Amino acid sequence: MKTKVRTPGAGLIWVKSSYSSEEGGECVEVAECPGSVHVRDSKDTNRPGLVVDASAWTAFVDFASR
Repeated sequence: MKTKVRTPGAGLIWVKSSYSSEEGGECVEVAECPGSVHVRDSKDTNRPGLVVDASAWTAFVDFASR
């Protein structure tokens, strides 16, 4: 199960992995947009995140899933 968080005013739905715990571990959240993926630190959501091309994100996830 993934936790989804809608960011007010931004129109993004942030998703945190179900492997993330509420104990404050090392977690990231992602939000998909047409053509790009936004990535941020789930512990400090006010800090700037990253925006990557959707094809680069897909390649990263495919590589990490091996």
